[in-house]
Amino acid sequence: MPLPAIHRHPLPYVDALERRATAQIDTVVIHCTELPDLATARAFGERVLYPSGTGNSGHYYIDRDGRIEEYVPTERIAHHVHGWNARSIGIELVNIGRYPDWLDSRHQAMDEAYPEAQIAALVALVNTLHARIPSLIQIAGHEDLDTTEVPASDDPTQRVPRKRDPGSCFPWEVVLQSVPLPRTA
Repeated sequence: MPLPAIHRHPLPYVDALERRATAQIDTVVIHCTELPDLATARAFGERVLYPSGTGNSGHYYIDRDGRIEEYVPTERIAHHVHGWNARSIGIELVNIGRYPDWLDSRHQAMDEAYPEAQIAALVALVNTLHARIPSLIQIAGHEDLDTTEVPASDDPTQRVPRKRDPGSCFPWEVVLQSVPLPRTA
């Protein structure tokens, strides 16, 4: 599949994000928004959370219909996965995940399927990024890189994963057969 159009929609604080050389980038990190839709994900991305005037966001967002939005150019460091931001590109897939009870121990299932159009757009984007950024050598899920457990919101004596995305419904086998990057753990 050819790459669908990328709709550039920079976050208001994008110029405050640190610059980097693309040669520093070696990892693609797959996330899911754990939100109901792209508009809600955008609103979350626009929230200022840090003294630098920036917030949490991936570089690219892919809606369920395959539409790709670029919120942060790859030459900027987006805040999307602790400890990996400077060396990675974050791709967020719109998916409900555990919304709105992210840390409730009774609601940890991530059972929304990823539509074919969304996965096809993801594969096309990863292949395009790999062709453009030769230093890319691996792909990972957010859950692979952030394995922190936190107290459950419903019962602080229980611990739940802070991040579970992209989750058990993500078609890793299909994606890994279609991109030239191995999955890291």
